[in-house]
Amino acid sequence: MEKTNWTTPLTEFILLGLSGYPRLEKIFFVLVLLMYLVILLGNGVLILVTIMDSHLHTPMYFFLGNLSFLDICYTTASVPLVLDNFLTPQETISFAACALQMTLSFATAGTECLLLGMMAFDRYVAICSPLRYPMIMSRTTYVPMAASSWAIGSAASLVHTSLTIQLPFCGNNVIKHLTCEILAVLKLACADISINVISMGVTNVIFLAGPVLFISVSYMFIIATIIRIPSAEGKRKAFSTCSSHLTVVVIFYGTLLFMYVKPKSKDSLGVEKQNLSDKLIPLFYGVVAPMLNPIIYSLRNKDVTAAVKNLVAQKHFNCDFG
Repeated sequence: MEKTNWTTPLTEFILLGLSGYPRLEKIFFVLVLLMYLVILLGNGVLILVTIMDSHLHTPMYFFLGNLSFLDICYTTASVPLVLDNFLTPQETISFAACALQMTLSFATAGTECLLLGMMAFDRYVAICSPLRYPMIMSRTTYVPMAASSWAIGSAASLVHTSLTIQLPFCGNNVIKHLTCEILAVLKLACADISINVISMGVTNVIFLAGPVLFISVSYMFIIATIIRIPSAEGKRKAFSTCSSHLTVVVIFYGTLLFMYVKPKSKDSLGVEKQNLSDKLIPLFYGVVAPMLNPIIYSLRNKDVTAAVKNLVAQKHFNCDFG
């Protein structure tokens, strides 16, 4: 990577993380490590069953497999660095590694926003137009839908990272976060970042406001359709097909909303607590939500539960007679 455009010889960043809270570092190291293992196991099992079980070769489970893979990629892009940060008094990361982490984190997060919107459309068609569902949500439709989510998320990430790494950094290389968050890196630049701010605003519309509006409208139609179903059993079955997705959406966007709208404290003690929360909330967003996704889909979905039981039974049978 050429560095001739940089105005300073900055080669690395310092991640402060929770260095001011040594006791918390030990506690969170254990917690984050355990949650990361659950993420790998839970989402890995979901991917496996959606591939191996022919009953799950449907658009909904295809999107679910993509979501699980996204969660693994998103956490793997940041969690190993966070864990290392908890064990190292002063964690440093090279400029190139920081840029790579920003790219991967932004791409997977943006893709997940769009993918949740795609999943809402799938549930809308399944509930509101069940007879036309096989025709509308054919393989030639849902595969390009998922692929476009990946492509748009990756393209936006490359644009933002490119705009960020071209900025000059005049000596200040201390990032007061656990990872290389793009907003934290932009604060260190000693140049006009108005283009970055404008592009970030456009991205927020595409990846946040747009999908939230689309999901909200989709569920308005879904709820209206469910209300018109005459039998209570029919209403229950219809709602159960989209309750898992709705739960994941609430957790995903609810955490994002809390991150951006929480009030700012003015007193010094409150500012210290706020700085700590500014580091822990993104950690919750990046680890807890991906950990809950496979649990939610496993507990609230009989097809997935049955597929997991069949997979375990097959493995047990093969071990006994292998």
